[in-house]
Amino acid sequence: MENTEEYSPLRITPTVRALSSALRGKREDVLDGSRENGDRIFPETEKLWFKESSAKNLRNRDFLSPTTMLNTLYADGQVPPAVMSRVLSLRGSGVLPVAGGEVTGEGLRVRVDRAAAFKAVLADAATEYLKPSGQRQGCVVLNCPALHPKPNTPTPDTLTLGQLRTVLLADHMGALLRRQGLAVSYCPTLPEDSDIITFLRALGIDWPTAPANWTNEEREEKIQEALENSPYKERETERGRRTSGGGGGGGGGGGRKAEEGENEGGLRVNLKRVFQEKGLLGYDPSIGTCIVHRDSVSHLAQLDRATADCTVAMATVLHVTSCQDEFRQQQIAVLWRASGATHTQRHLVCGPVKTPGSHLTAAQYLQLRRGQMKEASEMKYGDQVEGQTWDDIIRVMTSATLRFELLSTVHTSPVTLDVQREDGVSTKGPRGGVFVMYNCARLHTLFDSYERGVEKGLYPEIPDTSKLDFSALKEEGEWLLLFNYLITFSEQLDQSGQALDCEGGGARVNIKTEQICKFLVSLSKDFSSYYNRVHVLGEPLPHLFNQMFCRLHLLRALRELYHSALETLNLPPIRQL
Repeated sequence: MENTEEYSPLRITPTVRALSSALRGKREDVLDGSRENGDRIFPETEKLWFKESSAKNLRNRDFLSPTTMLNTLYADGQVPPAVMSRVLSLRGSGVLPVAGGEVTGEGLRVRVDRAAAFKAVLADAATEYLKPSGQRQGCVVLNCPALHPKPNTPTPDTLTLGQLRTVLLADHMGALLRRQGLAVSYCPTLPEDSDIITFLRALGIDWPTAPANWTNEEREEKIQEALENSPYKERETERGRRTSGGGGGGGGGGGRKAEEGENEGGLRVNLKRVFQEKGLLGYDPSIGTCIVHRDSVSHLAQLDRATADCTVAMATVLHVTSCQDEFRQQQIAVLWRASGATHTQRHLVCGPVKTPGSHLTAAQYLQLRRGQMKEASEMKYGDQVEGQTWDDIIRVMTSATLRFELLSTVHTSPVTLDVQREDGVSTKGPRGGVFVMYNCARLHTLFDSYERGVEKGLYPEIPDTSKLDFSALKEEGEWLLLFNYLITFSEQLDQSGQALDCEGGGARVNIKTEQICKFLVSLSKDFSSYYNRVHVLGEPLPHLFNQMFCRLHLLRALRELYHSALETLNLPPIRQL
Protein backbone atom coordinates (compact mmCIF):
# COMPACT_ATOMS: atom_id res chain seq x y z
CA MET A 1 0.00 0.00 0.00
CA GLU A 2 2.85 2.39 0.77
CA ASN A 3 4.27 2.00 -2.72
CA THR A 4 0.88 2.66 -4.27
CA GLU A 5 0.60 5.90 -2.36
CA GLU A 6 4.16 6.94 -3.10
CA TYR A 7 3.87 6.47 -6.85
CA SER A 8 0.38 7.87 -7.35
CA PRO A 9 0.57 10.76 -9.84
CA LEU A 10 0.56 14.11 -8.08
CA ARG A 11 -2.62 16.08 -8.73
CA ILE A 12 -3.95 19.49 -7.80
CA THR A 13 -7.48 18.40 -6.83
CA PRO A 14 -6.51 15.78 -4.22
CA THR A 15 -3.94 18.20 -2.83
CA VAL A 16 -6.56 20.93 -2.37
CA ARG A 17 -8.93 18.43 -0.77
CA ALA A 18 -6.23 17.21 1.60
CA LEU A 19 -5.29 20.78 2.52
CA SER A 20 -8.95 21.60 3.15
CA SER A 21 -9.39 18.52 5.31
CA ALA A 22 -6.27 19.41 7.31
CA LEU A 23 -7.49 22.97 7.77
CA ARG A 24 -10.98 22.00 8.87
CA GLY A 25 -9.89 19.13 11.11
CA LYS A 26 -12.45 18.04 13.67
CA ARG A 27 -15.46 20.28 14.12
CA GLU A 28 -14.54 21.17 17.71
CA ASP A 29 -11.14 22.42 16.52
CA VAL A 30 -12.69 25.12 14.39
CA LEU A 31 -15.67 26.29 16.40
CA ASP A 32 -15.64 29.85 17.63
CA GLY A 33 -15.90 29.58 21.40
CA SER A 34 -17.28 33.09 21.62
CA ARG A 35 -20.53 31.93 20.07
CA GLU A 36 -22.85 30.31 22.57
CA ASN A 37 -24.47 27.85 20.25
CA GLY A 38 -21.21 26.98 18.50
CA ASP A 39 -22.77 27.32 15.06
CA ARG A 40 -20.59 28.61 12.24
CA ILE A 41 -20.99 28.80 8.51
CA PHE A 42 -18.27 26.67 6.97
CA PRO A 43 -16.98 27.63 3.54
CA GLU A 44 -17.10 25.17 0.69
CA THR A 45 -14.05 22.94 0.37
CA GLU A 46 -13.03 24.28 -3.04
CA LYS A 47 -12.98 27.84 -1.67
CA LEU A 48 -10.74 27.15 1.33
CA TRP A 49 -7.58 27.01 -0.76
CA PHE A 50 -6.46 28.50 -4.03
CA LYS A 51 -3.71 27.21 -6.27
CA GLU A 52 -1.40 29.98 -7.37
CA SER A 53 -0.50 30.28 -11.04
CA SER A 54 1.18 33.64 -11.66
CA ALA A 55 4.97 33.83 -11.64
CA LYS A 56 4.81 36.70 -9.15
CA ASN A 57 2.83 34.77 -6.53
CA LEU A 58 4.68 31.50 -7.08
CA ARG A 59 7.83 33.17 -5.77
CA ASN A 60 6.27 33.14 -2.32
CA ARG A 61 3.67 30.38 -2.22
CA ASP A 62 2.03 27.55 -4.14
CA PHE A 63 -1.30 27.38 -2.29
CA LEU A 64 -3.08 30.05 -0.26
CA SER A 65 -5.95 29.93 2.21
CA PRO A 66 -7.00 33.61 2.32
CA THR A 67 -7.46 35.51 5.58
CA THR A 68 -11.23 35.70 4.93
CA MET A 69 -11.36 31.89 5.02
CA LEU A 70 -9.26 31.68 8.19
CA ASN A 71 -11.55 34.20 9.89
CA THR A 72 -14.52 32.01 8.99
CA LEU A 73 -12.91 28.93 10.51
CA TYR A 74 -11.08 30.29 13.52
CA ALA A 75 -11.54 33.02 16.13
CA ASP A 76 -9.61 36.07 14.94
CA GLY A 77 -8.19 33.97 12.11
CA GLN A 78 -5.61 32.36 14.40
CA VAL A 79 -4.63 28.94 13.08
CA PRO A 80 -4.16 26.51 16.03
CA PRO A 81 -0.74 24.80 16.24
CA ALA A 82 -2.35 21.37 15.83
CA VAL A 83 -3.97 22.48 12.57
CA MET A 84 -0.72 23.95 11.29
CA SER A 85 1.01 20.68 12.14
CA ARG A 86 -1.55 18.74 10.09
CA VAL A 87 -1.04 21.05 7.11
CA LEU A 88 2.74 20.81 7.23
CA SER A 89 2.71 17.00 7.54
CA LEU A 90 0.27 16.52 4.70
CA ARG A 91 0.37 13.14 2.97
CA GLY A 92 -1.90 11.08 0.82
CA SER A 93 -2.41 9.52 -2.58
CA GLY A 94 -1.69 12.06 -5.30
CA VAL A 95 -0.98 14.82 -2.77
CA LEU A 96 1.92 17.17 -3.47
CA PRO A 97 4.57 17.10 -0.70
CA VAL A 98 4.52 20.18 1.54
CA ALA A 99 7.83 21.88 2.41
CA GLY A 100 6.58 24.65 4.66
CA GLY A 101 3.90 27.15 5.51
CA GLU A 102 3.29 30.41 7.31
CA VAL A 103 0.48 32.76 8.22
CA THR A 104 0.82 36.25 6.73
CA GLY A 105 -1.49 39.20 6.23
CA GLU A 106 -2.81 37.51 3.07
CA GLY A 107 -3.59 34.22 4.77
CA LEU A 108 -1.96 30.83 5.22
CA ARG A 109 0.73 30.26 2.61
CA VAL A 110 1.94 26.77 1.73
CA ARG A 111 4.99 25.89 -0.34
CA VAL A 112 5.46 22.55 -2.07
CA ASP A 113 8.67 20.55 -1.75
CA ARG A 114 9.64 21.42 -5.29
CA ALA A 115 12.66 19.15 -5.65
CA ALA A 116 10.56 16.16 -4.56
CA ALA A 117 7.76 17.19 -6.93
CA PHE A 118 10.17 17.53 -9.87
CA LYS A 119 11.59 14.09 -9.16
CA ALA A 120 8.18 12.45 -8.85
CA VAL A 121 6.67 14.03 -11.96
CA LEU A 122 9.72 13.63 -14.18
CA ALA A 123 10.34 9.99 -13.26
CA ASP A 124 9.88 7.22 -15.82
CA ALA A 125 6.13 7.14 -15.04
CA ALA A 126 5.73 10.74 -16.24
CA THR A 127 3.33 9.53 -18.93
CA GLU A 128 0.74 9.28 -16.13
CA TYR A 129 0.53 13.05 -16.33
CA LEU A 130 -0.38 13.02 -20.02
CA LYS A 131 -3.65 11.10 -19.81
CA PRO A 132 -6.93 11.52 -17.89
CA SER A 133 -6.80 10.54 -14.24
CA GLY A 134 -9.46 7.91 -14.88
CA GLN A 135 -11.03 6.01 -17.76
CA ARG A 136 -14.73 6.20 -18.57
CA GLN A 137 -17.01 3.76 -20.32
CA GLY A 138 -19.71 4.36 -22.85
CA CYS A 139 -20.35 5.34 -26.43
CA VAL A 140 -20.70 8.83 -27.87
CA VAL A 141 -21.92 9.65 -31.37
CA LEU A 142 -20.83 13.06 -32.60
CA ASN A 143 -23.42 14.23 -35.09
CA CYS A 144 -22.51 17.15 -37.33
CA PRO A 145 -25.67 18.47 -39.06
CA ALA A 146 -23.56 20.70 -41.32
CA LEU A 147 -22.35 17.60 -43.19
CA HIS A 148 -25.75 15.99 -43.81
CA PRO A 149 -27.14 16.17 -47.39
CA LYS A 150 -29.78 18.88 -47.87
CA PRO A 151 -30.51 17.18 -50.24
CA ASN A 152 -27.01 17.06 -51.76
CA THR A 153 -23.77 16.37 -49.91
CA PRO A 154 -22.20 19.71 -48.91
CA THR A 155 -19.03 20.88 -50.63
CA PRO A 156 -16.17 23.10 -49.43
CA ASP A 157 -17.74 25.92 -51.47
CA THR A 158 -21.14 25.57 -49.78
CA LEU A 159 -19.81 25.03 -46.25
CA THR A 160 -19.98 28.24 -44.22
CA LEU A 161 -17.35 29.25 -41.68
CA GLY A 162 -19.88 28.73 -38.91
CA GLN A 163 -20.47 25.18 -40.14
CA LEU A 164 -16.71 24.60 -40.44
CA ARG A 165 -16.40 25.60 -36.80
CA THR A 166 -18.86 22.85 -35.82
CA VAL A 167 -16.93 20.24 -37.82
CA LEU A 168 -13.61 21.20 -36.22
CA LEU A 169 -15.25 21.18 -32.80
CA ALA A 170 -16.72 17.72 -33.38
CA ASP A 171 -13.31 16.46 -34.46
CA HIS A 172 -11.68 17.94 -31.33
CA MET A 173 -14.36 16.54 -29.02
CA GLY A 174 -13.95 13.09 -30.54
CA ALA A 175 -10.21 13.07 -29.81
CA LEU A 176 -10.79 14.28 -26.24
CA LEU A 177 -13.50 11.73 -25.47
CA ARG A 178 -11.46 8.86 -26.90
CA ARG A 179 -8.63 9.80 -24.56
CA GLN A 180 -11.06 9.25 -21.69
CA GLY A 181 -11.80 5.71 -22.84
CA LEU A 182 -15.13 6.36 -24.54
CA ALA A 183 -16.01 4.74 -27.85
CA VAL A 184 -16.61 7.54 -30.37
CA SER A 185 -18.23 7.48 -33.79
CA TYR A 186 -19.16 10.24 -36.20
CA CYS A 187 -22.29 10.99 -38.18
CA PRO A 188 -23.01 11.26 -41.08
CA THR A 189 -21.02 8.86 -43.24
CA LEU A 190 -19.85 10.71 -46.37
CA PRO A 191 -19.11 9.50 -49.93
CA GLU A 192 -15.45 8.51 -50.05
CA ASP A 193 -14.69 10.33 -53.30
CA SER A 194 -16.50 13.56 -52.43
CA ASP A 195 -14.90 17.00 -52.47
CA ILE A 196 -15.84 17.52 -48.82
CA ILE A 197 -13.80 14.46 -47.76
CA THR A 198 -10.76 15.76 -49.66
CA PHE A 199 -11.22 19.11 -47.92
CA LEU A 200 -11.54 17.54 -44.47
CA ARG A 201 -8.44 15.42 -45.01
CA ALA A 202 -6.49 18.56 -45.91
CA LEU A 203 -7.37 19.75 -42.42
CA GLY A 204 -6.30 16.47 -40.84
CA ILE A 205 -9.86 15.32 -40.18
CA ASP A 206 -10.49 11.60 -40.59
CA TRP A 207 -14.25 11.39 -41.19
CA PRO A 208 -16.06 8.06 -41.87
CA THR A 209 -16.73 7.31 -45.53
CA ALA A 210 -18.63 4.82 -47.67
CA PRO A 211 -18.48 3.95 -51.38
CA ALA A 212 -20.24 6.46 -53.62
CA ASN A 213 -22.90 3.89 -54.58
CA TRP A 214 -23.65 3.00 -50.95
CA THR A 215 -27.23 3.58 -49.80
CA ASN A 216 -28.99 3.55 -46.47
CA GLU A 217 -32.42 2.86 -47.95
CA GLU A 218 -33.27 -0.06 -45.68
CA ARG A 219 -32.84 2.06 -42.55
CA GLU A 220 -34.66 4.98 -44.16
CA GLU A 221 -37.64 2.72 -44.86
CA LYS A 222 -37.59 1.51 -41.27
CA ILE A 223 -37.54 5.10 -39.94
CA GLN A 224 -40.35 6.13 -42.31
CA GLU A 225 -42.45 3.18 -41.16
CA ALA A 226 -41.79 3.96 -37.49
CA LEU A 227 -42.96 7.54 -37.99
CA GLU A 228 -46.03 6.40 -39.92
CA ASN A 229 -46.95 4.21 -36.93
CA SER A 230 -45.89 6.70 -34.27
CA PRO A 231 -48.51 7.71 -31.69
CA TYR A 232 -47.40 11.30 -32.37
CA LYS A 233 -48.40 11.17 -36.02
CA GLU A 234 -51.13 13.69 -36.72
CA ARG A 235 -54.33 12.37 -38.18
CA GLU A 236 -56.35 14.31 -40.74
CA THR A 237 -58.95 15.18 -38.12
CA GLU A 238 -56.29 16.66 -35.83
CA ARG A 239 -54.79 19.02 -38.37
CA GLY A 240 -57.55 21.51 -38.76
CA ARG A 241 -56.14 24.89 -39.57
CA ARG A 242 -52.93 24.38 -37.51
CA THR A 243 -49.73 25.87 -38.91
CA SER A 244 -46.72 23.56 -38.85
CA GLY A 245 -43.51 24.38 -37.03
CA GLY A 246 -41.16 25.22 -39.86
CA GLY A 247 -40.33 22.10 -41.83
CA GLY A 248 -38.76 19.71 -39.33
CA GLY A 249 -36.05 18.64 -41.67
CA GLY A 250 -36.65 20.65 -44.79
CA GLY A 251 -34.13 23.35 -44.05
CA GLY A 252 -35.82 26.66 -43.28
CA GLY A 253 -37.54 28.31 -46.22
CA GLY A 254 -37.45 25.15 -48.29
CA GLY A 255 -39.52 23.40 -45.64
CA ARG A 256 -42.10 26.18 -45.53
CA LYS A 257 -42.49 26.11 -49.31
CA ALA A 258 -43.03 22.38 -49.13
CA GLU A 259 -45.77 22.89 -46.54
CA GLU A 260 -47.52 25.27 -48.89
CA GLY A 261 -47.13 23.03 -51.91
CA GLU A 262 -46.75 19.41 -52.78
CA ASN A 263 -46.20 18.23 -49.20
CA GLU A 264 -49.44 19.71 -47.87
CA GLY A 265 -50.79 16.23 -47.39
CA GLY A 266 -47.55 14.65 -46.25
CA LEU A 267 -46.73 12.91 -42.99
CA ARG A 268 -46.93 15.26 -40.02
CA VAL A 269 -45.65 14.64 -36.49
CA ASN A 270 -46.61 16.63 -33.42
CA LEU A 271 -43.21 17.35 -31.91
CA LYS A 272 -44.57 19.47 -29.10
CA ARG A 273 -46.45 16.48 -27.71
CA VAL A 274 -43.26 14.41 -27.92
CA PHE A 275 -41.09 16.64 -25.75
CA GLN A 276 -43.94 17.41 -23.36
CA GLU A 277 -44.95 13.79 -22.77
CA LYS A 278 -41.38 12.49 -22.60
CA GLY A 279 -40.30 15.28 -20.29
CA LEU A 280 -37.55 16.59 -22.57
CA LEU A 281 -36.09 19.74 -21.07
CA GLY A 282 -34.61 22.76 -22.78
CA TYR A 283 -36.33 22.47 -26.15
CA ASP A 284 -37.73 25.51 -27.92
CA PRO A 285 -41.40 25.86 -26.88
CA SER A 286 -42.29 27.07 -30.38
CA ILE A 287 -41.59 23.63 -31.82
CA GLY A 288 -44.96 22.42 -33.00
CA THR A 289 -46.03 20.11 -35.79
CA CYS A 290 -43.63 19.38 -38.61
CA ILE A 291 -43.84 17.78 -42.00
CA VAL A 292 -41.45 14.87 -42.41
CA HIS A 293 -39.24 15.44 -45.44
CA ARG A 294 -36.93 13.00 -47.17
CA ASP A 295 -33.75 14.65 -45.88
CA SER A 296 -35.12 14.40 -42.33
CA VAL A 297 -35.59 10.66 -42.76
CA SER A 298 -32.09 10.38 -44.25
CA HIS A 299 -30.68 12.26 -41.24
CA LEU A 300 -32.45 9.94 -38.80
CA ALA A 301 -31.32 6.85 -40.70
CA GLN A 302 -27.71 8.04 -40.46
CA LEU A 303 -28.13 8.50 -36.71
CA ASP A 304 -29.69 5.06 -36.44
CA ARG A 305 -26.73 3.55 -38.29
CA ALA A 306 -24.16 5.37 -36.13
CA THR A 307 -25.77 4.26 -32.87
CA ALA A 308 -26.19 0.70 -34.12
CA ASP A 309 -22.40 0.38 -34.13
CA CYS A 310 -22.15 1.31 -30.44
CA THR A 311 -20.94 -1.43 -28.13
CA VAL A 312 -23.32 -0.40 -25.34
CA ALA A 313 -27.09 -0.48 -25.32
CA MET A 314 -27.48 3.24 -24.73
CA ALA A 315 -25.37 5.86 -26.47
CA THR A 316 -25.06 9.60 -25.94
CA VAL A 317 -25.59 11.52 -29.15
CA LEU A 318 -23.98 14.95 -29.19
CA HIS A 319 -25.35 17.19 -31.93
CA VAL A 320 -22.64 19.77 -32.71
CA THR A 321 -24.48 22.52 -34.51
CA SER A 322 -24.33 26.23 -35.30
CA CYS A 323 -26.72 28.63 -33.58
CA GLN A 324 -28.39 29.26 -36.95
CA ASP A 325 -29.21 25.55 -37.30
CA GLU A 326 -30.09 24.88 -33.64
CA PHE A 327 -33.87 25.07 -34.06
CA ARG A 328 -33.88 22.68 -36.99
CA GLN A 329 -31.62 20.25 -35.14
CA GLN A 330 -33.93 20.32 -32.13
CA GLN A 331 -36.73 19.32 -34.48
CA ILE A 332 -34.63 16.44 -35.81
CA ALA A 333 -33.80 15.30 -32.27
CA VAL A 334 -37.44 15.28 -31.17
CA LEU A 335 -38.50 13.62 -34.43
CA TRP A 336 -36.01 10.84 -33.69
CA ARG A 337 -37.64 10.33 -30.31
CA ALA A 338 -41.01 10.16 -32.05
CA SER A 339 -39.64 7.30 -34.19
CA GLY A 340 -38.83 5.32 -31.04
CA ALA A 341 -35.17 6.21 -30.38
CA THR A 342 -34.30 6.37 -26.67
CA HIS A 343 -30.65 7.46 -26.76
CA THR A 344 -29.62 10.48 -24.70
CA GLN A 345 -29.31 13.53 -26.95
CA ARG A 346 -27.44 16.72 -26.12
CA HIS A 347 -26.80 19.81 -28.24
CA LEU A 348 -23.43 21.59 -28.38
CA VAL A 349 -24.25 24.92 -30.00
CA CYS A 350 -21.63 27.16 -31.61
CA GLY A 351 -21.83 30.91 -32.01
CA PRO A 352 -21.47 32.50 -35.46
CA VAL A 353 -18.20 33.22 -37.28
CA LYS A 354 -17.98 36.81 -38.53
CA THR A 355 -15.67 38.21 -41.20
CA PRO A 356 -16.32 41.99 -41.29
CA GLY A 357 -16.08 43.44 -44.76
CA SER A 358 -16.00 40.13 -46.61
CA HIS A 359 -17.80 36.86 -47.09
CA LEU A 360 -15.78 33.66 -47.30
CA THR A 361 -16.73 30.03 -47.77
CA ALA A 362 -14.78 27.34 -45.94
CA ALA A 363 -12.81 26.61 -49.13
CA GLN A 364 -11.86 30.27 -49.59
CA TYR A 365 -10.84 30.58 -45.94
CA LEU A 366 -8.52 27.57 -46.19
CA GLN A 367 -7.03 28.85 -49.43
CA LEU A 368 -6.46 32.31 -47.94
CA ARG A 369 -4.72 31.05 -44.81
CA ARG A 370 -2.62 28.54 -46.75
CA GLY A 371 -1.40 31.27 -49.09
CA GLN A 372 -0.60 33.56 -46.17
CA MET A 373 1.23 30.75 -44.37
CA LYS A 374 3.37 30.00 -47.42
CA GLU A 375 4.16 33.66 -47.99
CA ALA A 376 5.12 34.19 -44.32
CA SER A 377 7.34 31.10 -44.39
CA GLU A 378 9.09 32.26 -47.57
CA MET A 379 9.73 35.66 -46.05
CA LYS A 380 11.35 34.08 -43.00
CA TYR A 381 13.16 31.06 -44.46
CA GLY A 382 13.73 32.09 -48.07
CA ASP A 383 14.45 29.66 -50.90
CA GLN A 384 14.50 26.60 -48.65
CA VAL A 385 10.68 26.68 -48.54
CA GLU A 386 10.14 24.11 -51.28
CA GLY A 387 9.62 20.38 -51.69
CA GLN A 388 7.35 17.84 -50.01
CA THR A 389 8.69 18.46 -46.50
CA TRP A 390 7.78 22.13 -46.62
CA ASP A 391 4.43 21.35 -48.27
CA ASP A 392 3.63 19.13 -45.28
CA ILE A 393 4.80 21.78 -42.81
CA ILE A 394 2.67 24.48 -44.45
CA ARG A 395 -0.34 22.13 -44.53
CA VAL A 396 -0.04 21.36 -40.79
CA MET A 397 0.64 24.99 -39.87
CA THR A 398 -2.39 26.09 -41.89
CA SER A 399 -4.56 23.50 -40.17
CA ALA A 400 -3.24 24.67 -36.79
CA THR A 401 -4.06 28.27 -37.69
CA LEU A 402 -7.66 27.43 -38.59
CA ARG A 403 -8.20 25.28 -35.52
CA PHE A 404 -6.84 27.83 -33.07
CA GLU A 405 -8.76 30.68 -34.72
CA LEU A 406 -12.07 28.83 -34.56
CA LEU A 407 -11.66 26.81 -31.35
CA SER A 408 -9.92 29.19 -28.92
CA THR A 409 -13.17 31.02 -28.16
CA VAL A 410 -15.92 29.70 -25.88
CA HIS A 411 -18.13 27.68 -28.23
CA THR A 412 -21.28 29.67 -27.47
CA SER A 413 -19.60 32.99 -28.29
CA PRO A 414 -19.12 34.48 -31.76
CA VAL A 415 -15.72 34.39 -33.46
CA THR A 416 -14.58 37.41 -35.45
CA LEU A 417 -11.88 36.82 -38.05
CA ASP A 418 -9.83 39.59 -39.61
CA VAL A 419 -9.32 38.15 -43.08
CA GLN A 420 -8.46 41.44 -44.81
CA ARG A 421 -5.15 42.09 -43.07
CA GLU A 422 -2.18 41.43 -45.30
CA ASP A 423 -0.21 39.98 -42.39
CA GLY A 424 -3.01 37.60 -41.42
CA VAL A 425 -0.59 34.83 -40.46
CA SER A 426 2.71 35.38 -38.67
CA THR A 427 5.51 32.91 -37.99
CA LYS A 428 6.42 34.64 -34.75
CA GLY A 429 4.71 36.21 -31.78
CA PRO A 430 1.91 34.78 -29.59
CA ARG A 431 -0.57 34.41 -32.44
CA GLY A 432 -2.25 31.12 -31.66
CA GLY A 433 -1.58 27.98 -33.68
CA VAL A 434 1.58 29.12 -35.45
CA PHE A 435 3.13 30.23 -32.17
CA VAL A 436 2.30 26.91 -30.52
CA MET A 437 3.70 24.81 -33.37
CA TYR A 438 6.83 26.98 -33.53
CA ASN A 439 7.60 26.40 -29.85
CA CYS A 440 6.96 22.68 -30.20
CA ALA A 441 9.53 22.67 -33.00
CA ARG A 442 12.02 24.53 -30.78
CA LEU A 443 11.94 21.64 -28.31
CA HIS A 444 12.72 19.15 -31.08
CA THR A 445 15.57 21.35 -32.27
CA LEU A 446 16.97 21.50 -28.73
CA PHE A 447 17.07 17.72 -28.42
CA ASP A 448 18.53 17.35 -31.90
CA SER A 449 21.35 19.66 -30.77
CA TYR A 450 21.83 17.63 -27.60
CA GLU A 451 21.99 14.34 -29.53
CA ARG A 452 24.60 15.79 -31.87
CA GLY A 453 26.57 16.82 -28.80
CA VAL A 454 26.37 13.25 -27.48
CA GLU A 455 27.58 11.90 -30.83
CA LYS A 456 30.56 14.27 -30.68
CA GLY A 457 31.39 13.19 -27.14
CA LEU A 458 30.56 16.57 -25.59
CA TYR A 459 27.77 15.25 -23.36
CA PRO A 460 27.01 11.88 -21.78
CA GLU A 461 23.57 10.24 -22.15
CA ILE A 462 20.86 11.61 -19.88
CA PRO A 463 20.87 9.61 -16.61
CA ASP A 464 17.74 8.33 -14.90
CA THR A 465 15.91 10.79 -12.65
CA SER A 466 16.83 8.73 -9.58
CA LYS A 467 20.47 9.74 -10.08
CA LEU A 468 19.83 13.49 -10.25
CA ASP A 469 19.46 16.22 -7.64
CA PHE A 470 16.44 18.27 -8.69
CA SER A 471 17.11 20.97 -6.13
CA ALA A 472 19.27 22.39 -8.95
CA LEU A 473 16.07 23.60 -10.66
CA LYS A 474 15.78 26.99 -9.00
CA GLU A 475 14.73 29.14 -11.98
CA GLU A 476 11.16 30.34 -11.39
CA GLY A 477 10.14 29.44 -14.92
CA GLU A 478 10.96 25.78 -14.32
CA TRP A 479 8.54 25.39 -11.43
CA LEU A 480 5.90 27.37 -13.32
CA LEU A 481 6.10 24.93 -16.26
CA LEU A 482 5.76 21.90 -14.00
CA PHE A 483 3.14 23.28 -11.61
CA ASN A 484 0.88 25.04 -14.14
CA TYR A 485 1.11 22.63 -17.05
CA LEU A 486 2.62 19.17 -16.52
CA ILE A 487 0.76 18.52 -13.28
CA THR A 488 -2.54 20.10 -14.37
CA PHE A 489 -2.91 18.62 -17.87
CA SER A 490 -4.57 15.35 -16.88
CA GLU A 491 -7.24 17.25 -14.97
CA GLN A 492 -7.79 19.43 -18.05
CA LEU A 493 -8.53 16.24 -19.98
CA ASP A 494 -10.95 15.03 -17.31
CA GLN A 495 -13.21 18.06 -17.65
CA SER A 496 -14.21 17.62 -21.27
CA GLY A 497 -16.49 14.63 -20.75
CA GLN A 498 -17.89 15.47 -17.34
CA ALA A 499 -20.51 17.87 -18.70
CA LEU A 500 -22.04 15.05 -20.75
CA ASP A 501 -22.87 13.22 -17.52
CA CYS A 502 -24.82 16.12 -16.01
CA GLU A 503 -28.52 15.37 -15.72
CA GLY A 504 -31.33 17.90 -15.77
CA GLY A 505 -29.36 20.50 -17.66
CA GLY A 506 -31.69 20.58 -20.63
CA ALA A 507 -31.02 19.99 -24.28
CA ARG A 508 -27.93 22.19 -24.46
CA VAL A 509 -24.61 21.16 -23.01
CA ASN A 510 -21.79 23.60 -22.35
CA ILE A 511 -18.28 22.16 -22.44
CA LYS A 512 -15.08 24.12 -22.04
CA THR A 513 -13.99 23.23 -25.54
CA GLU A 514 -11.62 26.21 -25.72
CA GLN A 515 -9.42 25.02 -22.85
CA ILE A 516 -6.87 22.95 -24.76
CA CYS A 517 -6.15 25.75 -27.24
CA LYS A 518 -5.79 28.29 -24.44
CA PHE A 519 -3.66 25.84 -22.46
CA LEU A 520 -1.27 25.40 -25.39
CA VAL A 521 -0.99 29.13 -26.08
CA SER A 522 -0.33 29.88 -22.40
CA LEU A 523 2.19 27.03 -22.20
CA SER A 524 3.98 28.35 -25.27
CA LYS A 525 4.23 31.86 -23.85
CA ASP A 526 5.74 30.62 -20.59
CA PHE A 527 8.04 28.14 -22.31
CA SER A 528 9.21 30.76 -24.80
CA SER A 529 9.96 33.18 -21.97
CA TYR A 530 11.94 30.51 -20.12
CA TYR A 531 13.78 29.28 -23.22
CA ASN A 532 14.83 32.80 -24.23
CA ARG A 533 16.14 33.43 -20.72
CA VAL A 534 17.92 30.16 -19.88
CA HIS A 535 20.77 28.49 -21.73
CA VAL A 536 19.80 24.83 -21.39
CA LEU A 537 22.78 23.20 -23.14
CA GLY A 538 25.66 24.64 -21.19
CA GLU A 539 29.40 24.13 -21.34
CA PRO A 540 30.36 20.43 -21.39
CA LEU A 541 31.77 20.54 -17.85
CA PRO A 542 30.98 17.69 -15.40
CA HIS A 543 30.01 20.00 -12.53
CA LEU A 544 27.31 21.58 -14.74
CA PHE A 545 25.82 18.31 -15.99
CA ASN A 546 23.38 17.71 -13.08
CA GLN A 547 21.50 20.95 -13.68
CA MET A 548 21.55 20.47 -17.46
CA PHE A 549 20.17 16.94 -17.18
CA CYS A 550 17.44 18.07 -14.77
CA ARG A 551 16.43 20.70 -17.29
CA LEU A 552 16.51 18.21 -20.15
CA HIS A 553 14.22 15.86 -18.21
CA LEU A 554 11.81 18.75 -17.67
CA LEU A 555 11.86 19.80 -21.32
CA ARG A 556 11.56 16.24 -22.57
CA ALA A 557 8.39 15.86 -20.49
CA LEU A 558 7.26 19.22 -21.87
CA ARG A 559 7.83 18.00 -25.43
CA GLU A 560 5.64 14.96 -24.73
CA LEU A 561 3.05 17.27 -23.21
CA TYR A 562 2.94 19.26 -26.45
CA HIS A 563 2.49 16.05 -28.44
CA SER A 564 -0.29 14.84 -26.16
CA ALA A 565 -2.19 18.13 -26.22
CA LEU A 566 -1.82 18.50 -30.00
CA GLU A 567 -3.21 14.98 -30.45
CA THR A 568 -6.52 16.18 -28.99
CA LEU A 569 -6.63 18.67 -31.87
CA ASN A 570 -5.54 15.99 -34.36
CA LEU A 571 -2.42 18.03 -35.14
CA PRO A 572 0.93 16.28 -35.62
CA PRO A 573 3.93 18.05 -34.05
CA ILE A 574 6.24 20.08 -36.25
CA ARG A 575 9.79 18.84 -35.70
CA GLN A 576 11.65 21.51 -37.62
CA LEU A 577 11.22 25.11 -38.67
